Amino acid sequence: MLQAIGLTSTPRRNRPPAVDDLTFEARPGQVTALLGPAGSGKSTALRLMLGLEQGRGVTYFRGRPLHRVAHPMREVGVLLGDVPGHPARTVRGQLRMLCAAAGVPASRADDLLDAVGLEALADQRLGALSRGMDRRLGLAAALLGDPHTLILDEPARGISPDEAAWLYGVLRTHAAAGGTVLYTTTDTKAAARTADHVVAIRSGRLVADQDAAAFARTRLRPRVAVRTPHAARLAAQLAREARAARRTVETVTERGNRLYVYGSDCAEVGETAFRHGILLHRLAEETGPAPEPSRTAPPGPGGTAQDPQARADLQTPPTGHTAPPAGQASLRADHTTPAVGHAAPLTDHATPLADHPVRPTGDPAPPTTHAAPATIHAAPPSDHETPPPTTPADRQASTSRSPAAEGTRGLHTATPRRRRRRVRRGPSRPLRYELRRLMGVPSTALALGGTVAGSALLAVLLGRSAGTPAPVAVAAWPELLPLPPAALGAGLIGALAFGDEYRYPALSTSLGAAPRRLGLLLAKLAVTAVTALLLAVVVAVVDLEVLRLVYGGALIPVPRNWAALCVSWSALVVGCAWAGLLAAGVFRAAAAGIAAVLAVPVLIAPAVEGALFGPAVRTVAGLPARVRELAWPRWPQEADRWLDGALRVLAQPVGAALALSLTALLCAFLLTGLRRDARW
Repeated sequence: MLQAIGLTSTPRRNRPPAVDDLTFEARPGQVTALLGPAGSGKSTALRLMLGLEQGRGVTYFRGRPLHRVAHPMREVGVLLGDVPGHPARTVRGQLRMLCAAAGVPASRADDLLDAVGLEALADQRLGALSRGMDRRLGLAAALLGDPHTLILDEPARGISPDEAAWLYGVLRTHAAAGGTVLYTTTDTKAAARTADHVVAIRSGRLVADQDAAAFARTRLRPRVAVRTPHAARLAAQLAREARAARRTVETVTERGNRLYVYGSDCAEVGETAFRHGILLHRLAEETGPAPEPSRTAPPGPGGTAQDPQARADLQTPPTGHTAPPAGQASLRADHTTPAVGHAAPLTDHATPLADHPVRPTGDPAPPTTHAAPATIHAAPPSDHETPPPTTPADRQASTSRSPAAEGTRGLHTATPRRRRRRVRRGPSRPLRYELRRLMGVPSTALALGGTVAGSALLAVLLGRSAGTPAPVAVAAWPELLPLPPAALGAGLIGALAFGDEYRYPALSTSLGAAPRRLGLLLAKLAVTAVTALLLAVVVAVVDLEVLRLVYGGALIPVPRNWAALCVSWSALVVGCAWAGLLAAGVFRAAAAGIAAVLAVPVLIAPAVEGALFGPAVRTVAGLPARVRELAWPRWPQEADRWLDGALRVLAQPVGAALALSLTALLCAFLLTGLRRDARW
């Protein structure tokens, strides 16, 4: 069971909170809809529940807050808007990266791609997916850990009716298997049709907490939908005739040319329009939300009012509709008592699911043969069908036999709920994630390849001058550049490591890890250091071979202090990579990481040189030998050379500036929001 208690968002700029003391629950085995108009605080409530936004209140997932759950992706699957992935990453690469974060095998990604019908688009870039395919991918990402609870923010927004029917079928199947489903929507009819329980909010406050049947009785009413360029004129004529006939007719004008008429039918509205010469573009009967009391209400018996302030509330229901029983919750009240029991949603407008696969136009169809076929079927909604069962047991049984349930059965047969895979723990989990994140986008290869090519070109240009030292030519570090290309490239790789986490926040919604966690930081430091070292070696070897090829080997002598030069070179490249990584993590932007790398030689190094490297009387020569004499464990004599080399690196202005920058950035990262309640 999901229980949200006292959710209250933090007010901003002296404005009321978007969510104010919101308390509700979503039961297992049911689909719960969080209903409200745009701006009512639905998305903020979900983010408060998941800990993605600061505020007050607590949310329990089967009796435990989320930060105390050992495996969050086993407990909660989340879909908040579009898939927050890098547009250049492939569909399969995105899911495998999240599999590494969740600690599940990579084969789980292929199983879910087949289950949601994306196996033919596995190598497609995320930026090229349609809205419907993006929703399928987001649902697959939410189901990676086989969670008990699904939380979705307006999952059917912007997709076709076929895709929406497929998605609601998946949610129904998940609930029928004993899971908990909570989704937000602005569509009142969809909430009554697809949910078992409806929680309505307005302006961040709870308005009603009802089962679907009670919600349909108190909220949905028959109406006539009219589209005409003369909506105001038609509304006035309908009001005049209603007053003359002493009938209750209510009208609501929306979007200029749309008119909804309550308490009448198509024949009466059409005859009124014909008598007064009003052009109609659409005239249809439907079931929709009752008019808001603040927008329209009849001024008296048989009247119609267009003034939003005509009356505070509608005291009597329109003719032909039964008033709700005593104690029944209503959306027109500020404080309601939740209805007891459970019933099916509105039966007049249920969405049938046929047995043909959904494939949006332009998307290639998957192969017709699979190792484990799991085609998901859906069909557009219909206005005429047999009402579904009205009891929870009958409804779940009917849903399990529906074509949608047959199609979505693959989502649960791939990983049965009773036999869950063991989640991998330990340091390999964030390392696997970081490796897949680094190698899953083409920008990494482009940055590394561009760095090697640019360094080789600069080395050839520097080698033309006889006065250029060999180490400077091999490093391709002219005096005009603050840093060599290898250091700049490593800084770029480090900056993107954390910059992409905030620009494309895949981890924040997967709940398997947040960007500001210690395990993820250590993994990024290790992977970035190895990448920077490989880049330093490749650049040095390529530059040396290019110089020998162009100018001959005799012109490129090997210096006697080549070991110290190699240590200095490696420390410079790795230090720049870490500076970009930590700065991007502190300031949450890749541009900040690049700026921090450039600030080391441009701003910090001159200041350090003026403060610490002025005229000196004494030096620290021989410090390694003296430290070895004082130390209790005796290290080998060769260690003196390495310690001496490290001291020589720190003795350089750039080395000292880089060490100070790394120390300051690491302290800032640890002190400004490191998550201590994280699992890794």
